[in-house]
Amino acid sequence: MSLNLTDLANKYNSDKGTISGGPPHKYTYLYDMILNKYTSQPINFLELGLAQGGPEVGGPVDRTVASPSVQMWLEYFPRAHIFGFDISDFSHINHSRFTFVRGDGGVEEDLRRLAESAPAFNVVIDDGSHASLHQQLALKALFPKLADDAIYIIEDLHWQSPTYEDGAIMIPKTAEFLIEYFVRGHYVENSILSLDTMEAIKSRVQAYAWFPSFDGNSAVPKLFVFRT
Repeated sequence: MSLNLTDLANKYNSDKGTISGGPPHKYTYLYDMILNKYTSQPINFLELGLAQGGPEVGGPVDRTVASPSVQMWLEYFPRAHIFGFDISDFSHINHSRFTFVRGDGGVEEDLRRLAESAPAFNVVIDDGSHASLHQQLALKALFPKLADDAIYIIEDLHWQSPTYEDGAIMIPKTAEFLIEYFVRGHYVENSILSLDTMEAIKSRVQAYAWFPSFDGNSAVPKLFVFRT
């Protein structure tokens, strides 16, 4: 019997599981339910942000580390092609079903290059720097590349990296902006995600949801999930 996603996260020490991290996010409880349908399909899966400890928390850009999540996704999706994006170099991950694109989440040209790395994506998980600017630039660049019946997830909305957030152009926090638009029906002025852009995104969204911490200790939004 194959391992479920939480078991795989714990096997590879991913903070998406229930053991690793400070504290663990436990996202795999949800992911196993909404992503399991893809496990037998030859999908294109993209994750932004491949390991902890990078410049978003004051760590080095130039580093050579393993990616717990890439290992987890390769095993969980045995027919998928896994794409990874990070400001650090993960080209040392050598696997026939893995493609690495190096870039900066704050540079639109890098995100457009990422968007062109596949014809379409079936699953996108943004676990990058967690800066609002980066999250929103990624949503703008990547949402049009989603296939039908695709999932787009933005993680860790409760925390923004001071490295990138402080001094960045003034835009609404991602969680506040998305909840205002989708839940309350109110567009907040935004220099990255224009009203036209949001209307185009909304026209393809079949369902959405936001989630607080899975340990019940906080009601602050942590995840936003879209399905096309």
